[in-house]
Amino acid sequence: MTPDAKFCIGSEAQLLTGGHVMAAVLQADRMGPVDVAVIAFEGGDVTGDVAPALADLQASGTVKVIDMAFVRKEADGTTSIVEPANDAVADAFGRVCDAQVDLLSEADLVDLADGLAPESAAMVLVWENSWAARFAAAIRRSHGRVAMLERIPRENVERAINALQDEARISAADE
Repeated sequence: MTPDAKFCIGSEAQLLTGGHVMAAVLQADRMGPVDVAVIAFEGGDVTGDVAPALADLQASGTVKVIDMAFVRKEADGTTSIVEPANDAVADAFGRVCDAQVDLLSEADLVDLADGLAPESAAMVLVWENSWAARFAAAIRRSHGRVAMLERIPRENVERAINALQDEARISAADE
């Protein structure tokens, strides 16, 4: 993702986007890792069903939503970008998108929408892993850096757990 906004990070940071100034309290030395996720949904709309779970994660301090957008691709191939301020989306996601920093560019969102299957939608989230902020700051103070980070796909984890359970059943049957 290519940020299209100019911003400085500090205790009195401000973000300048589209002529609007938005206060953003982002302190690089205190931030946890930042992730971008694209969650695809079949059908043309993102339901608000995931909003309460995301709001709970934010309220507990696990994550801090930095930016959010929604994209849609119609059956005829036309695409659209739905910002969280849109009335229909704001009702469901209002609790998590009150203080955003525009890191997702329109070009990035158009590219994502183009890549969707017809009659589908996606939620694009940028969040800080707040739970890891203290650990990340300690690593930086120690002049460390993350040399490798990889997310293990859920399917691989499920296969490994199932294999362990199968082994346990076989061992139990052999005894």
